[in-house]
Amino acid sequence: MAKIQMNPSARVAALLERRPGLIALAGGAVSATGFEPLHLWPLALLALALLIHLLWRAQSRRTAARIGYAFGLGQFTVGLNWIAHAFTYQDAMPHWLGYAAVVLLSLYLAVYPAMAAVIGWTLGHGRPRLFALFFACAWLLTETLRAALFTGFAWNPLGVIWLGTGVDQLAAVIGTYGLGLLAVLAAGALWWLAHRQWRQAGAVLGGLAVVGLIGLFSGGRILGEGAQIRVVQPNINQNEKYDPQLEELNFRRLAALTGAPGAQPRLIFWPEAAVPAVLDMEPAWRRRIAALLGPDDLLMLGGDKYHFATSATAIDARRLEGANNSLWVLDARGDLLGRYDKAHLVPYGEYLPMRGLLSAIGLSRLVPGDVDFWPGPGPQTLPLPAAAGRGPLNMAVQICYEIVFSGEVVDRGHRPDFLFNPSNDAWFGSWGPPQHLAQARLRAIEEGLPIIRSTPTGISALVDARGQVLARIGHHQAGAFSGQLPAARAPTPFARAGNIIPLVLAVALLAGGVAIGRRTG
Repeated sequence: MAKIQMNPSARVAALLERRPGLIALAGGAVSATGFEPLHLWPLALLALALLIHLLWRAQSRRTAARIGYAFGLGQFTVGLNWIAHAFTYQDAMPHWLGYAAVVLLSLYLAVYPAMAAVIGWTLGHGRPRLFALFFACAWLLTETLRAALFTGFAWNPLGVIWLGTGVDQLAAVIGTYGLGLLAVLAAGALWWLAHRQWRQAGAVLGGLAVVGLIGLFSGGRILGEGAQIRVVQPNINQNEKYDPQLEELNFRRLAALTGAPGAQPRLIFWPEAAVPAVLDMEPAWRRRIAALLGPDDLLMLGGDKYHFATSATAIDARRLEGANNSLWVLDARGDLLGRYDKAHLVPYGEYLPMRGLLSAIGLSRLVPGDVDFWPGPGPQTLPLPAAAGRGPLNMAVQICYEIVFSGEVVDRGHRPDFLFNPSNDAWFGSWGPPQHLAQARLRAIEEGLPIIRSTPTGISALVDARGQVLARIGHHQAGAFSGQLPAARAPTPFARAGNIIPLVLAVALLAGGVAIGRRTG
């Protein structure tokens, strides 16, 4: 009997039919290339289109859930590979545990794409014209949920793939999660194209092209006209940061890069945990740092705030109970003018969940120390005096990881003039720092505020209120840059209402889609 020869398209269809989970896993891995540092966003859209096709062919909710879960597992495992690098700086735990941590975290995070798959399949099964819309809305809702549950893990939302395309400017209205909805819709349009549904595909892709062109050409960079700033990146690695033998050398690096005072007052920005000092308890350290400043300079620098037990005995009174990861404002007299305490802490980084159990089996925090950090009250605006030469300024602060939480970075009742994001990306590998900067740029677009980033090893940057990088210091480079603070834009719709806008958009589209589906049968 002669063998039946299958054409290539038939073989591909057969493979999709037999191994949808495996194909989805590979597609999720490919989709991670849409994020920084690769930023291959067309590949991410193609991978999402493949996901939509696999979900469309799924015969049950259980199968849809497995496909969505496999896709999420592939995307998070590849996109979050930098987390493994963090474990190489903590000798209290085996370094190989970092790779296990990436997989374990991805096994949890993949639940959210699986939920989106189930919702999209349930509402859209049998409705090809509405399927991608339902799935896009479900993706937005579950991605928002991922940023909130169990303290939230908002890293690498899908909408960040639009950065630099012009479509990213829509974040000023619909936020980052709204951009994620548009990414899934764009992938749905590619799926429609493959099935020759020209009208739907043309409407979505044409609309996005118009939006992108408007975003790219509607406005240039917002150049600096405000206070003189100086951003410092000392290139002090994580294994050098807490070494007592390198303390003097590290301080000299910071001092040299800060530069001599000039005729114009400066706002100077140092990284998170810039010096190994408890500034409110060590006046000698404050005087030493203040000696670097001109008479009207202000220095923003990271450092810990310690909290001790209160007790009648002198011994217990000095027992350390907890600490805050803080940002301090220091003037040329060595006075502390303000403090912000980090609110969104990193589990296993700044505190150890279930400490009694996990410490008993040999686990510890990635940040050295025996006590956990305590969370601060949340977004707040710090007033800076007129020492910067351009009148009083208001500054918001988000320390490190906090900047990734869309809609949670600014006190809306006291809008700042700019946002400072001191960070320590020294343990983020090579993929983490560019991903971190990309998410900070989206916060600038959403809030219409310039953002300053200072990190020990990069990437430090000055970002204008349209999310464009005006100055930067590359990864693993020592350096500093000076410039003028760009102006803020008028409050954007997102700055006024926050994530209510994308949530209402998703619910409205879901309700409209359900109504259309019932009307058309």
